[in-house]
Amino acid sequence: MKSSRLIQVLLLLQSRGRMTADELAAELEVSPRTIYRDIDALSAAGIPIYADRGPTGGYQLIDGYRTRLTGLTSSEAQSLFLAGLPGPAEELGLKEFAAAAQLKLLAALPTELRSRAEQIRQRFHLDTPTWFRGDEPTEHLATIADAVWEQRRVRMTYQRWGNQTVEREVEPYGLVLKAGTWYFVGSGRTYRVSRVQELHASGDTFERPRDFDLAQFWAEWSEEFEARMYGERITVRMTRAGLDKSQYLLRGYQARVIRQLAPAPGEEFGFPTESTRHALPDLLKFGADVEVIAPNELRREIMAAIKAMHDVYNDAKLPAWFR
Repeated sequence: MKSSRLIQVLLLLQSRGRMTADELAAELEVSPRTIYRDIDALSAAGIPIYADRGPTGGYQLIDGYRTRLTGLTSSEAQSLFLAGLPGPAEELGLKEFAAAAQLKLLAALPTELRSRAEQIRQRFHLDTPTWFRGDEPTEHLATIADAVWEQRRVRMTYQRWGNQTVEREVEPYGLVLKAGTWYFVGSGRTYRVSRVQELHASGDTFERPRDFDLAQFWAEWSEEFEARMYGERITVRMTRAGLDKSQYLLRGYQARVIRQLAPAPGEEFGFPTESTRHALPDLLKFGADVEVIAPNELRREIMAAIKAMHDVYNDAKLPAWFR
């Protein structure tokens, strides 16, 4: 622990310049007395640190002294500051390690580029969760991450869609963070971490397939999942305004399919949906800019919904309190 802290003291002085004992203590969450001992230990090891006394004093490295990370260009090191995800790192139990890694990267940059790296951190922030959704429980995430890394099988109680509970033994190949939701891939299937009710890592190890590519698997699985979710087609036609609205009124996959089909205004095409029940609220968003051609059942449901709305807004039928 002490050796790690000594490196952090060195990197802080290198990346930020002069710092007082109180500032170093606050940054590393130790007492100023511990910092005094650390500075003495670094000096005894030959690190050229000197102290300035007085109100503007502090500890500082002799100009020109610096440790270096090899194998990274300055541009590569700067780009890695965009990969800082404090929320996910904390969920994985890696918050302190991520902070230490960023500190090392900052220290690796030449003086003239160090300020640019700090500007990246101040000007770009990555917020992965989607809007209007609370955090999902991820109590088993760290255990799954350890099992992924150590290639150990896990036994779990998993809640499937429809609240059906199943028991599974899985070989976890990798973790994926999608729009603020954690998934893990195991034995060719995908599981949502928040649906894991109980989980135990066994002592049994497994051999991860050498040709398994997590990013490729996720891309292919996602495409198949979306196509399966929106596998039903409803025949509609839209006005030009409706076609334009579809790109921001609909979910990503639906908007993408319509964009790929590129129908002309008034031309019939297959509108992707999960079911007619799901299609009703989606299509009502468009008002008179969409017409359902088939199935007739959905046409009748839309007409009934429009009639109910008409009755609500028809002044002659409004209740007294609503007028």
